[in-house]
Amino acid sequence: MTHNMKVRLIAILVMLVGMGGSGVLTTQIAASQGRHELVYTDRAEDGDPPQIALGIAMGAFRGIFVNILWLEATAAKEEGRFYESIELARMITQLQPRLPQVWTFHAWNMTYNISVTTHTPEERWEWVIAGIDLLRKEGLVANPNDMHIHKELAWMLLHKVGGYTDDANQYYKRQFAYEWQNILGPAPVILPDQRRRDQVIELYAQQTQLIVDAPKTRSELAELNSESDEIARKFEDRFNIVGRLGSDPDAGEEFLRRFQLDRELQRAGRFVTMQGQLGPKTMQMRQLRSEHSNEQAWEDLANFVRKNVLIDGYNMEPVRMVQQIRKFGPIDWRLPTAHALYWGSRGTDVGRMEVTARNRTSLDFLNAFRMVMQSVQDLWRHGDMYFNYLDVHEGRAAYYQAVPNVYFVPSYGAMLEEVVNASGIYEADHKPYRQYAVGYENFLRDAIRFFYRRGDNVSAQFWFDKLRNFEGVNVNDPTFADEMALSLKEFADKQLYDSMGSPQVAVSEVYASLQSAFYNGLMVRNMDVFNGQWDYARKAHAYFFNQQFNEVVASTNTARMEFMDRDFTFLAGQLFTNIIMTVHPEQAELLFGYAPDDLKRYAYDSLVLQFKPTIDELVAQGESEPFEILFPEPEGMERFRIAYQAKIDARTNRGVEGAKKN
Repeated sequence: MTHNMKVRLIAILVMLVGMGGSGVLTTQIAASQGRHELVYTDRAEDGDPPQIALGIAMGAFRGIFVNILWLEATAAKEEGRFYESIELARMITQLQPRLPQVWTFHAWNMTYNISVTTHTPEERWEWVIAGIDLLRKEGLVANPNDMHIHKELAWMLLHKVGGYTDDANQYYKRQFAYEWQNILGPAPVILPDQRRRDQVIELYAQQTQLIVDAPKTRSELAELNSESDEIARKFEDRFNIVGRLGSDPDAGEEFLRRFQLDRELQRAGRFVTMQGQLGPKTMQMRQLRSEHSNEQAWEDLANFVRKNVLIDGYNMEPVRMVQQIRKFGPIDWRLPTAHALYWGSRGTDVGRMEVTARNRTSLDFLNAFRMVMQSVQDLWRHGDMYFNYLDVHEGRAAYYQAVPNVYFVPSYGAMLEEVVNASGIYEADHKPYRQYAVGYENFLRDAIRFFYRRGDNVSAQFWFDKLRNFEGVNVNDPTFADEMALSLKEFADKQLYDSMGSPQVAVSEVYASLQSAFYNGLMVRNMDVFNGQWDYARKAHAYFFNQQFNEVVASTNTARMEFMDRDFTFLAGQLFTNIIMTVHPEQAELLFGYAPDDLKRYAYDSLVLQFKPTIDELVAQGESEPFEILFPEPEGMERFRIAYQAKIDARTNRGVEGAKKN
């Protein structure tokens, strides 16, 4: 055999081995692609633009084609051709769904660029929420562990919806609260004897744990509670639901919206006062609720549906939600900042599983942790929210007020060490100026001032001592030692003087003073404290609106910087009502009895709904005086109701009255 023949035989043998190995590896790679969802679009769907088919047909050259589309999309955005840019970005996400930057580019275009070209808050909100949904419902499905998408999603929720830079932000906040009250219901009621931080956190965690423990399938639901499955079947039939509850998130959201609306109307006594004004579907739901009076069956069904909507509709994990509540504090999921915290925290969790030598110094890591810390800080500033669900449903300018939540004060410091360690070179000990250290200092300054203003000197002193002994303080602050030498009063007054122009400070000052007026004044019969704190709150409120308040066109009824209602009496009356609803009847009697008539009028109708049925039962048992003795109706209630309704109507966007006819 000649040398050339040997070479040819060896070459043929190598080729055959290579072909055989290629066949085996190709099969394994294809299987791996399927298991890990790494397969790109391999066929065009009906209605897809021709570019999709062209990109698929280009095979290995698809990447070059996508680069061309990317350049065109970027140019269209820069030239203000936003809709064209959106179409191009959509094509890229179909051809290469594993490219995170295209998803965020696409979402930002909708949320920030196109939204501001519209003319009404409703139109803006459609584009804002569309961009957010694109990331959480599509982008993260294709890229579940990408920190960049998590970080951008958290920022949109924190800044665009939870912040105050957009002229229509007040509308966004109300719509977001309405959506999530439908999905998860209102926040838990905190009883007077359950106000320790650990108790409140556990109360919130248990509410979400019910969703974690809910059945996964309809058969499991029927086994748990056969009446729940029967209610589900009747709802699907009577409301012509195409999908099945528990497997179709759209059907689930429709059920939860109807369920929550019925509860709110019943709680407010609207079924009696609005006969003939409610829509046929609302009455149909009331009929179904009347047929099945077992509330446990309804709750079992609601939690089952919530589980499906969260997991399959919003790409959220109920188990992670419970974990975050226990880690950070009593999270109210009706707040956009709560979801910013969820996605930011999830991003840091999954991102740290993919740390490499190449990406460990990536700014996405640092910025994702910033989203977590900023969200915790915002939940301290605005994490306790009062919200009128029915006003939003009926198209009114709903009462919405977010105030400081003291349960999140310990959360920031507890996270600090973890975040600093994960930030690497950006927070190294040798740096003279570190942002997280400054953030923690400012956070503590706000907390000290708030507790002091509220009259809780013990808590104020505790956090003042924390600040004094903070070992991570930046060494380049020459004034720190002098400030730490001040007394608590001197320090708190200085913080107020230095920062009263800040809207967050103004809100905390007003609400802390009003809370002190009610708790430390009325409840203990100290009218000097009440009058002093009331007067301070009124002056702080006036100062803020004189200095900072500006009307803007797009927000229609609420100015962009209106962190609190511009009518001080209305604001104080609403807060008084919300506080009196959360205390024991004996404490409510004290608050009501010593309050001025203006405040009594705001609270009276709510007191009737909240306490009268229980007190009537106690009267029948000979264990209480009549409701009319404990809470006598203030004079002028009829005139007040007319004036109050006029204030509500003056705040409405569209002047729509009554429940929607559907």
